[in-house]
Amino acid sequence: MKVWKDGLIRGMVVDGPVGRRGRPANERSALEFARGIIGRVSRTFAIGIAVLPGDLGKAVLVGYLLCRIADTIEDDGSATAGRRQELLAKFLECFDDPAKAERFADVASDIQADASYLELMRGTKLVFDLWRSLPKKSADIVEKWTRELTLGMSEFVGRYPTGIRIQTMPEYRRYCYYVAGTVGHLLTDLWYCHSPLVKERDYERLLVNCEAFGEALQTINILKDIAWDIEHENAAYIPEELLRARGSSHQTILHGDWRVQNREALVALTQLAADDIHKSLDYLGAIPKMAVQIRLFCLLPVLFAVATLREIERSTAMLQSGGGVKISRAEVRSLILAGSVSTISNKTTRWLVSKTSRQRFKLGLAKP
Repeated sequence: MKVWKDGLIRGMVVDGPVGRRGRPANERSALEFARGIIGRVSRTFAIGIAVLPGDLGKAVLVGYLLCRIADTIEDDGSATAGRRQELLAKFLECFDDPAKAERFADVASDIQADASYLELMRGTKLVFDLWRSLPKKSADIVEKWTRELTLGMSEFVGRYPTGIRIQTMPEYRRYCYYVAGTVGHLLTDLWYCHSPLVKERDYERLLVNCEAFGEALQTINILKDIAWDIEHENAAYIPEELLRARGSSHQTILHGDWRVQNREALVALTQLAADDIHKSLDYLGAIPKMAVQIRLFCLLPVLFAVATLREIERSTAMLQSGGGVKISRAEVRSLILAGSVSTISNKTTRWLVSKTSRQRFKLGLAKP
């Protein structure tokens, strides 16, 4: 396959020098920064990344942080569309020129975001240093899918210069592909590149549902953060056509008088999320059972997403100003424990997902 045109030995996971480009002198400090910041920009992925070994864990870590930098630029509603597109283009230039990566934090210093994301932006050079330390095949995979994601973000920033307002379901699916389906591809390519347990037949099976794996999590995040996205990022991702079919619109999505209609408009997206969760379980089932760390990495966010979707289906908090939906820390701890011991069994995994979808999951060992 063309994926292996570099002639590297597939399955190489060790940290040795074979297949590497030159290591940056500050690789250790770059890795320390990346490991420190990941938990502040995504606790969910920080948990999973911690279980992945060697270069695989580092590649996933770098890939996620690069995507998050692009996302931070896209989400800054205070910057003009032209400025955000300019910065997204300059961000991609950092792959080709280390000097541009070193200057990027200064170039993008006008971006506004939460403190943790600004800290990540200031560390852009370190993240690219870490990317340059990866084996070439891993680095190529990360670059390919980060470029696809970033170009898609730029497309939507240009399409909606005064704030994203998704109009139709096909447009929604296109947006989710760019910001999440691409991540499913990135991870799948890295599994195949790094794990000798993931054979070519497994890789082909994984490709069938890898986009659904990423997009399920994205749709659930969009549903739980409707109010936040509108009020803090000037973005409305719920398709306008769904709202208008119920007599509402983006303008009235947080209005109490339309809450019943707005709740009904979300049914199509909650069903899409449920369908993609089902495909995500097929994705997980295609990962060899002995690839325990990869399976656990994939299972944990699915469990958290299923629990969140359960709460979304019972709530209207996300349709109220300042509102949102989240699951308790106790349930998160319970799901981590249960997921860790059930990950090698597809049957047990499906049982756990089914149980979590119906009621809050709690183990006696989990702290309240």
